[in-house]
Amino acid sequence: MIKLLLKVWRVLPLWVHILGARLLRPRFQVAVAAMVFDEEGCVLLFKHTYRKLEWGIPAGSLEYYETPEDAIVREFHEETGMQIRVERLLSAITIKELHHVSLIYLCKIVAGEFKPTLEIAEIKYFDPNDLPPMLFAEKDLIKQVAREMRVSKNELA
Repeated sequence: MIKLLLKVWRVLPLWVHILGARLLRPRFQVAVAAMVFDEEGCVLLFKHTYRKLEWGIPAGSLEYYETPEDAIVREFHEETGMQIRVERLLSAITIKELHHVSLIYLCKIVAGEFKPTLEIAEIKYFDPNDLPPMLFAEKDLIKQVAREMRVSKNELA
């Protein structure tokens, strides 16, 4: 049943997604997201089963009495079966269209193997300069973080 609802949700127009988010969420929801990079500097993205623009950053919502770090570890595990470790907070941003505050963490995969779920069909690493169609806000964030990480790495060398 949930799988069918997710498929129906995906075909609805974007304005229905935005309206639904505004009606069902408080004024601002707190979201957490993980940025995972491989050794070549490519970023890990999830292929979501319910989004118009399928590819995106691993993310989820903070639940009551949960720390943001625990939330992103939980969300990542629920959606992939994999364990991550939070390295550090990268950014805290607001996205008006989505009505949420996003806490973006640099994370590292420490255990597990990907298993598709109802929400996530596939995971894949992408070069930050060759990203698939996705939300512009996420695309811009990835490029900004990748630039900052390259600068930091060069400063250490």
